[in-house]
Amino acid sequence: MSTDTTASVSTHILDTSIGRPAEGVAITLAARSGLDADWVALGGSATDADGRCKDLPALPEGTTHVRLDFEVESYFSKKQAEAQQDAPRVRDSGAFFPEVAITFAVTPGEHYHVPLLLNPFGYSVYRGS
Repeated sequence: MSTDTTASVSTHILDTSIGRPAEGVAITLAARSGLDADWVALGGSATDADGRCKDLPALPEGTTHVRLDFEVESYFSKKQAEAQQDAPRVRDSGAFFPEVAITFAVTPGEHYHVPLLLNPFGYSVYRGS
């Protein structure tokens, strides 16, 4: 929840290759207070069955930039293993991007919802509502 002195962040992931939420993707959150400041790891979580990460840590007062790190390689490795159970000859390289790091600027008092649209060979993000 954002306050007058802090921003807040939420996210969700849609696996566009199957048209479903991406469950079990680990996400870490880091913040900094200025362009020259060091990143501070705040913690993380994982996406639920709806592809949402509802328990990201709160941002500290003075945060100006946020980084979300999505660990997608293990998600796609699991999906590949499930596909090979059904069709053992399927050979796929897994994820071209083993991780996705999204960095964005924030303003106190604002909420930032950052959806990740993901497939094994590409991704896009946007500021949602």
